[in-house]
Parts: sequence; C-alpha cells; structure tokens
Amino acid sequence: MLPCQSDAFSLDPNLHYLNCAYMSPLPKRVEAVGISAVMGKRNPSVLSTKDFFRTADSIRSLFAQLVDAPDASSISLIPSVSYAVAIAANNLKTRPGQNIVVLHEQFPSNVYSWNRLAEDQSLTVRSVSSPQDVSRWSEAILSAIDEQTAMVALPAVHWTDGTFFDLVAIGQKTRSVGAALLIDGTQSVGALPFSVSEIQPDALIVAGYKWMMGPYSCGMAYWSKRFLSGRPIEENWINRRDSENFARLVDYESEYQPGAIRFDVGEKSNFILLPMMEEALKMILEWSPERIQTYTGALLEPWIDPIQRLGFHISSPSLRGNHLFGLRLPEKLDPVEVKNTLDEHNVFVSVRGNAIRVAPHLYNTQADMTAMVDALKRSARS
Repeated sequence: MLPCQSDAFSLDPNLHYLNCAYMSPLPKRVEAVGISAVMGKRNPSVLSTKDFFRTADSIRSLFAQLVDAPDASSISLIPSVSYAVAIAANNLKTRPGQNIVVLHEQFPSNVYSWNRLAEDQSLTVRSVSSPQDVSRWSEAILSAIDEQTAMVALPAVHWTDGTFFDLVAIGQKTRSVGAALLIDGTQSVGALPFSVSEIQPDALIVAGYKWMMGPYSCGMAYWSKRFLSGRPIEENWINRRDSENFARLVDYESEYQPGAIRFDVGEKSNFILLPMMEEALKMILEWSPERIQTYTGALLEPWIDPIQRLGFHISSPSLRGNHLFGLRLPEKLDPVEVKNTLDEHNVFVSVRGNAIRVAPHLYNTQADMTAMVDALKRSARS
C-alpha cells in the first residue's frame, strides 16, 4: 500500500481537508510546473509551433492510458463537463418520442443539455430515483432503458454519496437497444479504476480539478466511433487538418484533424494549464487509482462502526467508493448545523443533498478521520 503522500502537498497540518470531491489541493509538483509555465510566458519567442501541439498530445496519451482507451486519437481536450455534454447532445441522432435516461439529483452539467435537447426534439427525460434499497438502483436504471431510449447519461458514481452503478450491465443494455451511453467520470476517474474497453461508453467526460489533481478549466473526454464523425460546437483553426503549418493557415481547410481532436476547445494549447494537467496525470498514473482506493479504504475502515453507533448511516463498501462516501444523518440532526460543527473543528467536508459528503485522498491521515469523528460526536450530543 502507498504511504501517506501529505509531503506532496502544501496543506496546513492543522486543517483536516476531507473534501477532494469539491476541489483537490494542488500538488507541489503541479504547482511548480504551473509557476514555471507562467514565467516561461515572459518570453514568447521560445515557444515554437510544436509547443501548440506537443503537451496536448501528451495529455491525450496519458489519459488514454489511465482509462484504458484504445488510443490517444479518441481523446479531446475540454474546458468543462458541460462543454463535452453539449457536443454529445448536438451530435445525438434522435426522433420525436424517444427518451433520455438520467439519474435523480444528477450533477446539473450532465442534465441541462439533455433538458434542452428534449424540449427542442420532442423527447422525454427519464430521471431514475434511488430505490429505498440503494443496491437496486442499477436495476432501476436498467428498467428505464427501452427500445425508445436514445441516450443514457450517467455519472460513474453519484456525486452526493459515491454510490456505484453497474456500468458494464448498463452499457450492455444500452447497446442492445441502439442507444448511446455517456459517463461523467469527474467524481471517480483518477481515484477509482475505469476501463473504457470494458464498459464501452460512447463518451467519457472528466473535469481535471478534482480527482485528477489538475487545474480548473481543463479536462479530457473520450469519444467512441459513434461520435467521431460529428460536428464540434465551435470551428477553431487548430482543429483543422494541417494546422501545424502556420504559414498556410489562410489556405482554409474544410477537413478536421483526425479522431477526437475535432472536439478540442479553442485555444486548447493553453501554455500554463496544460503543463499542469500533464504533470498531474503523471502523478495519478504513478500512484494508480487501485492504490488510492486501497489507501482511502484503510483510512475509513476503523471508523465505520463508531460512525454508525453515533446514528449516522454509511453504505457498505460494495455499494460505494472509498474515496467518496456519504454520511446520512439521524432525523434529529440538521445537515447544515453538523457542517458548521465540522467547520469549527477545521474539518472540511461538503453537504450534498441530505448527506455529509466525505472525500479523502492520499494526503489524509488517521488524525483527520479522528478529528471528523470527534466533531460528529459533538453534533450527535447537541
């Protein structure tokens, strides 16, 4: 098992930051690369035309390796989840009367585009709520998919409490009816193993500032062949064929660069953010999502029984990730008041829905968990 990696970060040791699902602290290595990149911009003459492409291509390769994608040409660079969801929505072939399957209380970036598409194309959005027995949520999703389904748009885990979904079975059912499968992996990829080859989504979208340990406004998306001949939502010069030849850019080109590059955001060559994202991906691959799950599982395991004895509910490990889990409160407790007590004791978590969301990482220690449980005890006694 990996040892604690707190030395790789600049967190105050008196701060118990159990909130990577909100935003990761910036690793020292990523910070150093960012500072170097800012300083490098002092003299643009050192930037060559190759620099507009080199780091972007490296990120494609690293991300493809992380998610077990077939090749780097299937990866595009995006500024946000909503940007890539909009690409998928704009290229989804539908007919009136079809439906789009999402989850109840799904993160809005993976909902709003589907609501708009449904309104414009006379579709229905089916929002699948969690059954009382959360272990049957995947069954409910499978039941909602039918011959009229055009798109199944889900997270890999639920953003409020880390609940798992059977993405392999959901993918099989989706393909059997000819629908597309889009996965928002923002709250899982980087900390939880994910295999494109096994799950076979048509799109996998990941923001870089949470479990990927990267900067804000920088992310990656995988696209299957279903979308690779689609139309981007912006027509920028660098995504066109032969854009490497700056001297001939006025020879306007109707063809795009091969593969998913057509979906890259404009000005994708960001000379500050991309080197940071590249370094963050290298760190994640060194640590590996498998070992991150092992480490965070070892952090939590001794505290499951004490937390439940206080009246808080936590799902069994088979139903959720170790890196992100929700604490459901006893009826007498107000989530906001519990959060305030945690804040007073320098324990930083999030309230999402009716759950206290806890999201540890390799920089956390048993001291952080002890501080959290002590604060929960105070809340339970109040």
